[in-house]
Amino acid sequence: MTDEHTPEEEREDQDAPEQEGAGADEAEASEERKLGEDPDDGIKRRWYAIHAYSGQEGNVKKNLLANAEQAGLDNLVTDVLVPMEQVAEIKSGERKISKRKFFPGYVLVRLPEHPERNPELWHVIKNTPGVSGFIGARAAPVPLDEDEVKAIIEEIRGERERPKPKVAFEDGERVKIIDGPFANFLGNVDEVNEERGKLKVMVEIFERLTSVEVEFWQVEKL
Repeated sequence: MTDEHTPEEEREDQDAPEQEGAGADEAEASEERKLGEDPDDGIKRRWYAIHAYSGQEGNVKKNLLANAEQAGLDNLVTDVLVPMEQVAEIKSGERKISKRKFFPGYVLVRLPEHPERNPELWHVIKNTPGVSGFIGARAAPVPLDEDEVKAIIEEIRGERERPKPKVAFEDGERVKIIDGPFANFLGNVDEVNEERGKLKVMVEIFERLTSVEVEFWQVEKL
């Protein structure tokens, strides 16, 4: 997969909320009402989770839609979703409402089932800047549970409490670091920070257990 920027350059501080204008809010609300409504073309579709470099989720969404349209495959990429939540904060003595990603490092995409069997579509997704892979096996992504994604969409609309994604890691889970200075090290998850999309992993360095902090996309489950 090619990318002009390093992961370090692409990451942004996840603690900084993203702000959008009223026009963007209206467009997003309109989009949310149509999420999951498949075209009447007989193609079976499922939701998949794509790993994105932290801070690049919005760019991945924009670029994926643009690349799919340019390749004439926009009818196959029917929905691309970066789940957001509203956050109230005080700035300069004024209360402001902003938006923040609540699944940092992930972009949800609705695609034809088994997207890996469509070479053109697979190429477009894997070569979109900021994409580092899918949830699931490298060669065959695993679709998300439909009820889980439905719950996410309902939460975005304010119809239910925020769900906990199944893609999160658990304390004590065995993982392999696949990116960064500790790439190829194996370790156990010691701490999970879902809000920041980061983990602390205990790895053995020079025969001593050491805690290293990595982002969700930098590790894979064993």
